Amino acid sequence: MDSPAAGHRVTAQILRLNNGVEHVLLQNNQGAIARVCLKGAQVLSWKNTDGEELFFTSRKSLAMAILNSTVAVRGGISVCFPQYERRGILDRHGFARNRTWIIDNSQSWPPPNDSIGRAYVDLLLKPSEMDLRIWPHRFEYYLRLCLNSDGHLILVSRIRNVDRKPFSFTTAFHTYFSISNISEVRIEGLEYQNYLDNLLAKVLFTDQGNAITFESEMDRTYVRTPDMVAILDHGKRRGFCIEKQGLPDVVVWNPWKKTAKGMADFGNDEYERMVCVDGAAMKDPITLTPGEEWRGQLQYYLIQSTEPQFSNANQLPVADVAPHSSLQQII
Repeated sequence: MDSPAAGHRVTAQILRLNNGVEHVLLQNNQGAIARVCLKGAQVLSWKNTDGEELFFTSRKSLAMAILNSTVAVRGGISVCFPQYERRGILDRHGFARNRTWIIDNSQSWPPPNDSIGRAYVDLLLKPSEMDLRIWPHRFEYYLRLCLNSDGHLILVSRIRNVDRKPFSFTTAFHTYFSISNISEVRIEGLEYQNYLDNLLAKVLFTDQGNAITFESEMDRTYVRTPDMVAILDHGKRRGFCIEKQGLPDVVVWNPWKKTAKGMADFGNDEYERMVCVDGAAMKDPITLTPGEEWRGQLQYYLIQSTEPQFSNANQLPVADVAPHSSLQQII
């Protein structure tokens, strides 16, 4: 779970909050931090070496969760499995985000390559008897969360069918990014892609080739997308790059004013300071035969400049982004 390095001590420390919920605090050798809640394997915080929070969490939702540990926090990264949204018989986004995961010390993963300066934790979820009553499929969900020495946050998922029959699932990593103001943000890398408009009965459209900007509520599922997407924030003169593997779809969401006011766990004006860009596999469910395993990966990192010259997320200046990392390099 930790490795030696110069500078800051590389740690993966278990914390128990006053409401009894356990968290894992990851710190790399440069002082960047990520905090993961064992309930739902939810990443609630990701801070750079300056201590700046990079993920959004709703203050209203956090206050509710402090009083009631069964309440899910809106923000960070939520693991949606075995169902995304209401595309099935389960409650919205499935049950994985409401279950307590365990730290996996079984050495079912190889140690990460080049682990100097990197903090990581391995988590595991298996279905309970209650889960099997509502979704009768036995699985093992392994999740590795890494905070690299360069501050990149990496999630690697492995879902294994340990049942005697096939099953299908949809999944997503519902990710809330902290931004200056939604009016100052554009998303690149999804130009000319097909998308389902979830506000219009999931009618299929084709993007017209412009960067995505926000002037009203948006809830779109872009299907079979490129492996790199960028969020460019002109207000903070920075951006985020999202690299993905095994997750063909991308969900883009902001509730805007009217919907935000109707959300019990969300402040009326909080929509201005967040945008969700999710790596997902939802349009075409993934089917696993007995013994088969699916893998997916997400990598998040900062882009330190957002100049108008960024015409496409796949053409971001080489100096501002790290080279593409394959799944084999991560694990």
